[in-house]
Amino acid sequence: MSLPRVLSIQSHTVHGYVGNKSAVFPLQLLGFEVDPINSVQFSNHTGYAGGFRGEVLQGAQLTALVDGLHSNGLLEGYAYVLTGYIGSASFLHAVLDVLRRLRAASPEVAYFCDPVMGDGGKLYVPAELLAIYRDQVVPLAAVLTPNGYEAELLTGRSILSEAEARSACEALHERGPHTVVITSIALPGRDDELLMLASRRDGAASRQWALRLPRLRQDFTGTGDLTAALLLAWMQRLPRAEQLGEVLERVGASLQAVLAHTQAAGRSEICLIQSQAELREPVVRQPV
Repeated sequence: MSLPRVLSIQSHTVHGYVGNKSAVFPLQLLGFEVDPINSVQFSNHTGYAGGFRGEVLQGAQLTALVDGLHSNGLLEGYAYVLTGYIGSASFLHAVLDVLRRLRAASPEVAYFCDPVMGDGGKLYVPAELLAIYRDQVVPLAAVLTPNGYEAELLTGRSILSEAEARSACEALHERGPHTVVITSIALPGRDDELLMLASRRDGAASRQWALRLPRLRQDFTGTGDLTAALLLAWMQRLPRAEQLGEVLERVGASLQAVLAHTQAAGRSEICLIQSQAELREPVVRQPV
């Protein structure tokens, strides 16, 4: 039996778990063939005190890789495209071209877009990427997975309450995606929890599910990349619109288990390998 294929275009670090290092392994555990393309290649993630070394790839490099796949008849058959951190405008424009080529070869390919731009009020990509995401990338996405700050950037509105988060999802649906998951929202006055909000629109009607998770007193990296990958995996297993709440529960359960392993190990890099059981079979403790 052939497995569903994913083309995952994200960052890569030699050490640690962000970008493709955070997404590929969980997808493979859950039964996907994953072909990773790296948008940047860094020694480690950019939050380390000693800095980082490496390179940001440009659009011509992505095009060359995809040309190689095309020359060997390997562009056909992808079920999903997943994108995460992209470090240059030329690379993001090239992603748009890749999507068009993939859809010409496989019209049913579904695009999962994690519009990685920043967090906590801080932008960590070139500012010019925002307009490209908002005006050109988001309309092509089937599923959009911003964090709260990225949802604010894409909609041009503040999210200070659950009602405003729900309204932001509706605004993002209007741009094209049938499914929007705001993966982490820290609301004022709720210091002990993070909100995940999933929204599915079919025709003119939308349905939304909220999941509240305990907020841990530690900063982690790679969790958004992991969340987007798990959403893809579980939406493939539970594909009906009314099952999105169940998807959210399973993603949240796996994420909490990974973070629990990470805290127990006293690490800042997330413990993916140690969390294999919970990635395969999450135990839901926080329902929607």
